[in-house]
Parts: sequence; C-alpha cells; structure tokens
Amino acid sequence: MKRNASRTRAAGVELDEKVAFLADARHYPHRPGSVQTIETHFAWIFIAGERAYKLKKPLHQASMDYRTVALRERACRAELVLNRRLAPHVYRRLVPLRRASDGHLMIRAGAGGVVDWLVQMRRLPQERMLDRAICAHHVAAGDRERVVRCLVSFFRRARALPMPDRAYRTYTREQIHASARTLHARDLGLAAERVDRVIRLQLGWMVRHGELLRGRGALLRDGHGDLRPEHVFLGTARQSACVIDCLEFDSRLRRMDPAEEMAFLALECTRLGAARLARDLLERYAHAMHDPLPRALTAFYMSRRAVVRAQIAAWHLRDPAFARRARQWRARAYSYLDDALLHLRRADRGA
Repeated sequence: MKRNASRTRAAGVELDEKVAFLADARHYPHRPGSVQTIETHFAWIFIAGERAYKLKKPLHQASMDYRTVALRERACRAELVLNRRLAPHVYRRLVPLRRASDGHLMIRAGAGGVVDWLVQMRRLPQERMLDRAICAHHVAAGDRERVVRCLVSFFRRARALPMPDRAYRTYTREQIHASARTLHARDLGLAAERVDRVIRLQLGWMVRHGELLRGRGALLRDGHGDLRPEHVFLGTARQSACVIDCLEFDSRLRRMDPAEEMAFLALECTRLGAARLARDLLERYAHAMHDPLPRALTAFYMSRRAVVRAQIAAWHLRDPAFARRARQWRARAYSYLDDALLHLRRADRGA
C-alpha cells in the first residue's frame, strides 16, 4: 500500500498504522485469502473474504465529529442500528481493534486497550449492486420491483418526523442558503458565479412554485439520507434486496420526504445513463405509495440533491488524501452544479 508524507501528517501516524495492519490478510481471525482496501472521504473499507470491515477516519467536518475513539464508537453503534433497518442481514456487529501488551494490534475481543472500532458487514456480490448492474445493462423488471418494494416498506415503517407547511418551506430555503455558504468557502476555490446561478434559480423556483411543497412536510421520515445506486443491492436467489450505508452521523440530514430520497436515487441513476430506469423507479414508487408526484417537484428535488452532491465532491478538495485528484473533484462538483441547473429547468417546465 502506498503512503505519502502529506497523508501521514494529515491523518496522523496512528491511523496510518491501523490502515497498514488492516490491509494485511494475516491479521484477520478468519484468514481471508486477500484484502481489498477502499478509501472514501470518511472511512477506509477492508474487504476480507466474505466479510467487510469499515474503519472511520478521525474527521471533524460540519455536523460530523469522529476525532476520538469514543466518538467513533458511538458513530459505529449508530451505523449498526440504523443500517439494520434496511439491511439486517448485512450489518453483523462491532469489532474492537486492540493493542496488545506487546504493542501489536489485533482484531478480537479480549485483553488489550481498544484503539478503534470496526463495523463488520457481510460482503455483498458486487455485480448485484445497482450501479454495477446499470453499467452491465442487467437491471430486470423484477429487480426494480424488489428495490421499490424494499424502499416503500422502509418508508412506511420509518419514524415519522412531520413538519408544518410553512416550516418546511422555511427549512428548504435555509438548506439552499446553507449550500450557498458551503460552496462559497474560499478554500474550495469554486467559481462564485456558477454557484450563485444555481442558488438564485432554486430560490426563484420556490417563489414561483412553492405550492408544490404543500403537504410534503407532513410526509417527512427518519430516512436513509444517502440513497445512491452503489448502496442498493438488487438481491439474489438466496439474499433479499436491501440498501446499505445510510447517513448515520446527523439525524437532521436524514429527515427527508421519501419522494426526495427517490429523486436522489433517480438523479444518480440518470448520471449513470439510466434515465429511463430512473423514471420507472419513480413511477413504481408513486404507485406503491399512492403519492401522485408532480414531475416539477421531483425535478426540483433532483436539483437540490445535485447541489448537496456538489458540496460533498468539493469537500474532497480539503482532504490531503485526495490532493492528487483535486482537478477531478472540482470537475465533479461543477458537473453536479450543471445537473442542478438541468433539473431545475425541467422543474420550471413541468410546473
């Protein structure tokens, strides 16, 4: 595994040591043949045979605070509980990463101080994840029906967090302004005029078509919060469809209209070239939930989620681990801002 000085200084030697240890198949009790490592903005994933382990990075960003072992343990426990709502057969348990008296790290219960916590998961067949299936053109009608049935069942069970109409409109405007402040941060270096154009048009849409939000606040749920194709498992003959990796660190960000969650999924499917699939998923959801979604509202929600994704892409510019790919992450942020404009124009036409 390649390491560099900037990453070590930014993340700390301790994290570097943990990652190196967990990347070695010899250190796992079940002795996998190999370990595949995946780095994300917020975590490291170690795929070890039929199991996967997630190690959270010691980050502090917005409402996320993983700077101490205790805070990461709390976040891991929340991740386990929240994700079992949609993927009970995937999220297995928490595993302590300990340092033995002789200084060596170990992945097991017993003596030794806990230096971190790992979320242990069952490995899912990657070819049955929705993003991979879209790229392979292997999303059958039955797959779509299973996914929508899984999500609708979840939305019906999820804790209701209703909000009055006026409060919901105010909340949505505040989210738009918060996005503007985030994207205008000087250290991100994004073109202010490109950000301002999207923000101005989203606020304008709310003035012209705000009545489409009437009644939506009453539908808010404690949802998933990050409903992307790479988190959707289509199922197999032996495993049911499920959704993994919900947003666990801030319950406020999971407080969503289920239609906005579906719009987020539709946005990402469209970006993968599956616009017809996106429309089909929305139509199946609307039929199953008896929620006659106006196309203009769906498009507005897609525009909003595109701005959120632009924010997340831009945050990678602050992470030394991704410094070599700064140009790609900036381009990705702009790409989402372009999508936000595209769907906002559709929201105006469809109103």
